[in-house]
Amino acid sequence: VALLVAASSRSTVCGFSPAASSSIAAARFGAHNINNFTVRNMSAASSEPRKAGVSSPTDIKEFVSSAGSSLLVVDARHPDASVEPGDAKSLAVAGFPDKDSNFRPNAINLPWSRESNSMEVPEVDKDTPIITHCGGGGRGQKAKDYLESVGFTKVLNGGGPKETECWAEYGDK
Repeated sequence: VALLVAASSRSTVCGFSPAASSSIAAARFGAHNINNFTVRNMSAASSEPRKAGVSSPTDIKEFVSSAGSSLLVVDARHPDASVEPGDAKSLAVAGFPDKDSNFRPNAINLPWSRESNSMEVPEVDKDTPIITHCGGGGRGQKAKDYLESVGFTKVLNGGGPKETECWAEYGDK
């Protein structure tokens, strides 16, 4: 679902100009500025906009399908709720990967550090298909950007458990 918001503080009605409507059809994820309008994807389960950079459920589904068993899911949430208080809420919905119980077998936990603006890098080939996530996509995007900056070539931001449509495509991986 796309939400069109007037970017000008003088605008009182949100309308579609011909130029904006053709660009809106091409806008697929994140926030896009188009002729004084901002288009943001919306999560169907929430009235809140999907965070910038979170891939669409369709893109994630295609990515997961093409990745097959080589998919790696990088959970950027922090295990210590005192460090990242918001993670407690998403962890109540979806726990950390656990290899011993085969829970989320293609996933690893590599927390994003706000202090160092970095994270541990997964020990996989640089062309491994990776989906990053946190609770809703903010740190997932930082993790995606960081992994790309160190040479990973196939990385998507999957948002997290808050993005239920996206999560449905990879949350059990």
